[in-house]
Amino acid sequence: MIDLYTWPTPNGHKIHIMLEETGIPYRVHPINIGAGEQFKPAFLKISPNNKMPAMVDSDGPGGKPISMFESGAMLIYLASKSGRFLPEDLAKKWSTLSWLMFQMGGFGPMLGQAHHFLQYAPEKIEYAMNRYRNEANRLYGVLERRLAESAYVGCDEYTIADMAIMPWTRFPERQGVDIAEYPKVKAWRDKLLARPAVQRALLVLADARKPGQTFTDKEKENLFGKAQYGKR
Repeated sequence: MIDLYTWPTPNGHKIHIMLEETGIPYRVHPINIGAGEQFKPAFLKISPNNKMPAMVDSDGPGGKPISMFESGAMLIYLASKSGRFLPEDLAKKWSTLSWLMFQMGGFGPMLGQAHHFLQYAPEKIEYAMNRYRNEANRLYGVLERRLAESAYVGCDEYTIADMAIMPWTRFPERQGVDIAEYPKVKAWRDKLLARPAVQRALLVLADARKPGQTFTDKEKENLFGKAQYGKR
């Protein structure tokens, strides 16, 4: 059984999708990042970087519990555990892992910064807004070119690379991106969103966040402010 510590964000949805696709049993433990639950000592024992998602597998290697943090590592672990969504063919495997790292190192962090400076930053800093909007569009362009040559991102089959990237493409307008300019990305995204397992995954903790939700000052402090930088 997987105990999953999560919240309905793109990084959380990556793992929700993988668990729903594989059918591995899991229990959800909400980590309300607006309320600062990611800073609690019990959670830090599982995720020392105070980020969600994280998980504990009670039936880990050798039948012993193992805790995991960092969503990319969790996807690789679950692929290994299930034997699915990370091809055995070495060319396909390493291509898939390259595109997974593309998400972990660039697509997610840069789109997150675009979202922050365009939507949440208390000051409208034109330089930052332009920088991250432009970078978001550059990254969508990389993805568009890839999908012009491959049915899926990692290779010619659905893999953990698709699961990692797709949740970040659900609301491109928040990143300063017009999805109509990237028709292959849109078609790929919509194809994945039609999968029953993906639809179930996106319902995990769906009631916890509402469209157009605004944050209180305390939530902003926990998400973006000094609470992030306290010594623990």
